[in-house]
Amino acid sequence: MEANLAQLQSCMYQYSRAIYRSIKDLIDPYVDDPTRLEYRRAVLCECEETMSRLAHDPQYFARPDRSLFQDIRRYFPITAQAHVAWAVKEGVSAAVTFIETQLEAGLLDGGVSRCKATTRKGKACQRTPLPGRDYCPSHQHLEQTTVTRSTAAVA
Repeated sequence: MEANLAQLQSCMYQYSRAIYRSIKDLIDPYVDDPTRLEYRRAVLCECEETMSRLAHDPQYFARPDRSLFQDIRRYFPITAQAHVAWAVKEGVSAAVTFIETQLEAGLLDGGVSRCKATTRKGKACQRTPLPGRDYCPSHQHLEQTTVTRSTAAVA
């Protein structure tokens, strides 16, 4: 578990740096150099804090891209904000996708895997699957249909 957490923190660091590198040159060019340096540090800090929160609490961080953009938009001229919003959205969505794959594989959440089924509302089932299975007791019928289909295809 410690190795998985260290790998996750390393990946989140890389995502935060990728976002920062894509937007650092767009920081307000009309301010003096010390202020511009301060703005860069603030943007980097906000990127790292957002990725850290996303890594530690992925299921309860609603709209991390929007949150990050709201925190850093004041450091950019209005003409660059659309580009910054797009870069933040793409970078954070890549990080969210990575974390979701880690959760589905059971590498996070204490090593507990999740049921592979989706609910009626289209969200992933949050229950723990049966031992040695991919589905929880409520969705075990889905596993039986996939096994039946695969044996029918072989025959």
